[in-house]
Amino acid sequence: MKNRQIASFNVSAIGLGCMNLSHAYGAPVSAEQGERVLLAAFDHGVNFFDTAALYGFGANETLVGKVLKPHRQKFTLASKCGMQGVEQSDGTKVRVIDGRPETIKKTCEDALRRLQTDVIDLYYLHRWDKKVPIEDSVGALSDLVRQGKIQAIGLSEVSAGTLRKAHAVHPIAAVQTEYSLWTRNPEIAVLQACRELGAAFVAFSPVARGFLCGPLDITGFDAKDIRRSMPRFAPENHAANLKLLPGYNALAQEAGCSPSQLALAWLLHKGDDIIPIPGTTSVDHLLDDLGAVDVQLDASLISRVEALINQNTVSGDRYNAQANSEVDTEVFA
Repeated sequence: MKNRQIASFNVSAIGLGCMNLSHAYGAPVSAEQGERVLLAAFDHGVNFFDTAALYGFGANETLVGKVLKPHRQKFTLASKCGMQGVEQSDGTKVRVIDGRPETIKKTCEDALRRLQTDVIDLYYLHRWDKKVPIEDSVGALSDLVRQGKIQAIGLSEVSAGTLRKAHAVHPIAAVQTEYSLWTRNPEIAVLQACRELGAAFVAFSPVARGFLCGPLDITGFDAKDIRRSMPRFAPENHAANLKLLPGYNALAQEAGCSPSQLALAWLLHKGDDIIPIPGTTSVDHLLDDLGAVDVQLDASLISRVEALINQNTVSGDRYNAQANSEVDTEVFA
């Protein structure tokens, strides 16, 4: 495994997004399967694991903490606050965005307990709560740094302007945003802002929520699969997007790699400061993803794959109106 840098942390060039094991794409896998995936990643050189309070309403942090505790000194641990589950009067939990300083500090205490650790290496504000000045939320995170409960601060799904305001309060070590061939929004402004400020860029959903892994049966999505609400997976848009795959798969074959590896290798070639964090519930898929670190792409192939799949050739927005209202990321006109 090759390595890249986030603040003082030397991390694997490809990390593991742990969300899939507990959240968002249907029923969670068994604890045993989750353990297999986490340990397989660790055994194959992954030393950057990404979780959040939201994922499974704490279940994902609990799983990561239990499985990886014996190896705690050998990997960089990232988690997130500011978006979590809140219990209702009937006992159910609903997702809320809450960036108030007191909520951030309580969420961190809960995360430390679930993760079975004394310190979180990289702690992100999962979403900017637009009712709270970003300076106040980052101020709370900077208090946690001073208290030794977290080591570095990250932001997720923010604009370049919000990043700069946050960075004026405390150095921002990383920005995490969706980035893949079919989601190019970071290229508008925030990726350049990260480079100017010395923040790493962590790319989630780097294989386009599974679209670039191969044909998906959208009719078979679980009732709770978040892709059901995403416009790109609506039947008409999905049918249009499927027409991109034959050409894309041909380029992967030309590069001598799998479709998933091409998507990840493209990101790795976009800059040494970019760390993709694919997620999976399958050890086989995990190992295929990790093979992307050895894929070499020439300028011609990069140009052709970018021309094939980009914001102008993909049908549908990445989020629905509700989800779009919750992020601060720049959008294409």
